[in-house]
Amino acid sequence: MRVAFFGTSAFGAGALERLVRDHGTEIEVVVSQPDRPAGRGRRTQAPPVAAAASALGLPLIQAEGVSADPPAADVGAVVAFGQILKPPLLGRYPLYNLHPSHLPRWRGAAPVERAIMAGDTETAVAVIGLVADLDAGPVYGMEPIPIGERDDAGAVRAVALELGVPLLEQAAAGRLTPQPQAAEGVTYAHKLSPEDRLLDWSRPAVELDRQVRALSPHIGARMTLDGRDLTVWVARPLRHGPDQGALGSPLVIGCATGALEVLELQPSGGRRMPAVDYLRGLRAPPQQVA
Repeated sequence: MRVAFFGTSAFGAGALERLVRDHGTEIEVVVSQPDRPAGRGRRTQAPPVAAAASALGLPLIQAEGVSADPPAADVGAVVAFGQILKPPLLGRYPLYNLHPSHLPRWRGAAPVERAIMAGDTETAVAVIGLVADLDAGPVYGMEPIPIGERDDAGAVRAVALELGVPLLEQAAAGRLTPQPQAAEGVTYAHKLSPEDRLLDWSRPAVELDRQVRALSPHIGARMTLDGRDLTVWVARPLRHGPDQGALGSPLVIGCATGALEVLELQPSGGRRMPAVDYLRGLRAPPQQVA
């Protein structure tokens, strides 16, 4: 079987590496997005999947509209590609998608983040056949994933790769039988927006904690302290604390109910660090949070 791999993100890169190194899948070609500016310096960088393909010595195509010019293959494996696949690619050969959610719950772009934000105690990883409707294709295999109280998106994705890549390999090899998705329980994991990153102290602390964990370690939640923008990477909810929007020691912010203690953060243009180290470097204790 000539397998074409379609992917862009770090999650896709992890799947590609596992398929090749752990399962011996022979990849005919890797298709990824074009290089784009990224990081603080906005330097042009290759997507993680493109970098992984180069490291593995695999043929690589980087294109904006791959659907119009499908690569030659017998089957396609799609993992966090970032393009909606359309005819003639859709229908040229079977396309199997690795999707980290308990379908039909959380179809769409940000299934892991939305599951954690919603307080789900369990999600899943599924392999589906791609169809025209978003993430609505038949399920070839699904494995449940518990979401622990302190799990972040990185932890959930790691388990999704461990459990999901073997399913993807089996589906691509034609060893799994598809089942239609349930008609009930459909929800959509809409693409994350800048507003999804902002911590709102008028919400309960447990919700803000879920927001921080959902955005770590790849995006980060945001807050402002004395006018300085900070990315919040690790926090924990407290039952009690200062009044809503007020500051406590060492870096505790009052919420609608409870309080959120910020444990790890990153100032704009700086490095990630423990919150106590950041506070130690200030001339005076912070006074205002937003």
